[in-house]
Formats: sequence, C-alpha cells, structure tokens
Amino acid sequence: MTVILASTLVEATAAGRSLPLTVLSAPHPPDRSLGTIGVGFRLNGEQTGGQVAIVEHPFPVGALVPPHVHTREDEFSIVTAGAIGFRSGSDEVVLEAGGYISKPRGELHTMWNAGSVEARMIEVITPSGFENFFFELAEVMASGPPDPAALETLATSYGLFFDPTWVPELMEKYGLNSPFG
Repeated sequence: MTVILASTLVEATAAGRSLPLTVLSAPHPPDRSLGTIGVGFRLNGEQTGGQVAIVEHPFPVGALVPPHVHTREDEFSIVTAGAIGFRSGSDEVVLEAGGYISKPRGELHTMWNAGSVEARMIEVITPSGFENFFFELAEVMASGPPDPAALETLATSYGLFFDPTWVPELMEKYGLNSPFG
C-alpha cells in the first residue's frame, strides 16, 4: 500500500474530517459505580474510529482497584484531583494532580486513593473497546454486587484477568478498603 503525504494545505484538507467532531461540554454526565470506584464516560470508540476511549474515574477515600492485567489495550492515566497510588509490575508510585503514568498491556497493575480526599483521574485507553467493559460492569453493579463467576466471565470476555495477590499487603500498608466488598 502506497501512502501519499499531503504537501499543501489544500491537499491536506481535501478529504475532510476523518472522524466526526465530538464535543462534550461541562458539566459531564453523572458518574456510575463500578463498586470501589466510579466511571464517567467521555469519549468512546465510535467517536474516535476505534483509536482511543477516554473515561474518568473518581476514587473515594480508601478505594483500591483489584490488581489486573489487560491483554488488548494500553492505558494512560492523568491524575486530575487528589493523589492516586499506582503499582505496575514491581514499580510503585503516588501521583498528585497533574501526574501522568502509562500502564502497558500484559503487566499486572492496580490503583488506589493515596490521600484523605476524593481523587480523580482521566484514563486514556488505546485501542478503544475496553470502555464497554466499564459500561457493562456499571449495569451489573446497579443491581448490587455481581456474582464472582459472572464477573470473571465478563472480564475474560474483554481479555481482563484479576490477581488478588497484592490486595492484603496494599490494604494493610495504606489502610485501604477491600475491593471485593
């Protein structure tokens, strides 16, 4: 396949938009519960041609996300309020508002509220698709805690695998709540 690069403004704009213009003005729709944290849907794969999805996660005080591995997507997080701790593989860091971190697929990672006030982060997911896991999980959580087997089936369908090995250590070390209710 030969790719011809534009050499003029006219050539560069001749094809028009490759994606629809999407505008999400504030205030954003309300967050939905995922159990220990919440999710706010911002941009999805339909709006970005499957390239990226963006969600926002509020982290209540004491929140801990179960350690997990993605097999299909990479995540990039931007802390926008409070402080969030991250462990990815053997690396551990706490980021405050304005901090960025990448979480590559294939590596066990987790996050938690590392402060005394609600924290928030924006999650950039590439390629898109995993935002649908959050949507489905929020739907299930609206009826109460999910059956563990059903949660595992849902997660596996998105190439997501949980490993609770770090949970007791992180709960004790940082005074966190159990991510399992």
